[in-house]
Amino acid sequence: MMSDIRKEIQNRILILDGAMGTMLQQYNFTEEDFRGERFKDFPTSLKGNNDLLSITQPEAIAEVHRKYFEAGADIVETNTFSGTSIAMSDYQMEDLVYELNFESAKIAKQVAQEFTKQNPDKPRFVAGSIGPTNKTASLSPDVNRPEYRAISFEELRIAYKEQVEALIDGGVDLLLVETIFDTLNAKAALFAIEEVKEERNINIPVMVSGTITDASGRTLSGQTVEAFLTSISHIPLLSVGFNCALGAEQLKPYLQRLSNQTEFPTSAHPNAGLPNAFGEYDQTPEQMEKLIEDYLQDGLINIIGGCCGTSPAHIKAIAKVAQKYEPRQIEVEV
Repeated sequence: MMSDIRKEIQNRILILDGAMGTMLQQYNFTEEDFRGERFKDFPTSLKGNNDLLSITQPEAIAEVHRKYFEAGADIVETNTFSGTSIAMSDYQMEDLVYELNFESAKIAKQVAQEFTKQNPDKPRFVAGSIGPTNKTASLSPDVNRPEYRAISFEELRIAYKEQVEALIDGGVDLLLVETIFDTLNAKAALFAIEEVKEERNINIPVMVSGTITDASGRTLSGQTVEAFLTSISHIPLLSVGFNCALGAEQLKPYLQRLSNQTEFPTSAHPNAGLPNAFGEYDQTPEQMEKLIEDYLQDGLINIIGGCCGTSPAHIKAIAKVAQKYEPRQIEVEV
């Protein structure tokens, strides 16, 4: 599928899906639903472990993917944002990491194949979602011990490699290293991906998506747009972009800087605005559509989707407006 997605990204703006977590919240799954029969006697609470639902509630995960494809998505992300042994240690489920990623990829791939079969002229793709983990390799979590690190590059590399191998075995078409708040974590993921590519003699496409955390225009670990881009540009990438933390309006100036500086195709999947006082996202699909159209008019984007708070309705609105525009042409300032 590699040649297909590289061909598609040249021909049109590709649509990424929206938030998995936002959709799963609507099911109001209980602790028992998360556990299912298999984990009914598990020693720790499992509610909130969304990745586990690929095993205990696979029909719901498939339904979410189906709704995003129906809304117009070209690419859906696997339900594996926390699918590393590092993140799964919160639930004492490190031993399940391979199975979680494999099953998540398999579910998404089956749904993608359904839609591609229905319309071969619009192939659908599956991106293996690789989240940042809940630890940072660049910063100390203890203000009294600035030299301390909760995780090492090597530990991250090993954890990411396990996830990547399972995602590829499950059938993903590309890998998405996303919501990057610490580029050192991302570099460990990219190093692991390159290892797997070399060992298996494959060339799976890779998307990279960082996170600008606030109006400072920097990642949590302190990098500017340009520094972030420099840190990861030694890897041949399908695309580079930003997601999460900010809404489409707040993200635009950073996408402009990115677009001016990179020869890679660019991506964005912003939140549905900024969260309100209750941590909820109020931006409607119509509001988000108008903001995304600003990106498209300025020729900033090759891949566009949604992050926190977005739903199939948001993706449908984005897909509709994206049809009117050509993808970003690569013109880098020197």
